Amino acid sequence: MISTKTPTTCLSCGSTVKGRADKKFCNDYCRNEYNNRLKSTTTNLVRNINNALGKNRRILEALLVNNEETAKVTGEKLLSHGFQFKYSTHTYTNKKGNVYCFCYDMGYLALENDWYLVVKRKEA
Repeated sequence: MISTKTPTTCLSCGSTVKGRADKKFCNDYCRNEYNNRLKSTTTNLVRNINNALGKNRRILEALLVNNEETAKVTGEKLLSHGFQFKYSTHTYTNKKGNVYCFCYDMGYLALENDWYLVVKRKEA
C-alpha cells in the first residue's frame, strides 16, 4: 500500500521530517531550539528578576559582619552597591506595625533620614 500522506516539515528548520506520522521535529537539536525560542521572552524576564533578587540578598548579607544580627546602613550606600529597592520576595509586619522587606532570608527596615536596618531572618 502506498502512503498518500504529505511529508511533514520540521517546525524549527523547515526540513522534511522522517519517521512517525505525528513527529514535529527532525532531531533533538531542532526540538530544543524551537522550545527555547518559544520560552525565551518569559525566561529572560524571570532570570533577570531572580538575578536582581540574588544580588540584593548578597548586598544585605555582606553588610552583616562577624555574625551580627543587625546593621544600620544608608540608602545611598545600598544604592552604590547596586541594590534595587523595587525587588523583594516578601514583606513582614511585626507587632509594632514595622514593615520589613525581604530578599529571601535577608531583610531591611526603612528608618528615618534614609537609614535602613539590615536583618537576617531567624531560623524557626
